[in-house]
Amino acid sequence: MILDCFILGFGAPGPLELAIIAGIILLLFGGSKLPSLMRNLGRSTNEFKRGMSESFDEDEPAPPKSSDDEKN
Repeated sequence: MILDCFILGFGAPGPLELAIIAGIILLLFGGSKLPSLMRNLGRSTNEFKRGMSESFDEDEPAPPKSSDDEKN
C-alpha cells in the first residue's frame, strides 16, 4: 500500500503540508484542548506499549523448575 502511494506520485508530507494540517487541527480543537489531547495520546501510547510488552512476556515459556523447588 505504501508502495502504491509512491508509484502514484504521492510521498511523505512536507513541512508545508504538516503546517497546514497542524493549523486545521488547531482551528478544530482550539488551543486550550490541545495539551489535554496530546497528554491523553501519550498516555494511550504508553499503555499500548506496556500491553504489547506484557503480551510478549506471556508468550515466553516459563523456566523449568529445578529439583530444589520441588523438595521445598
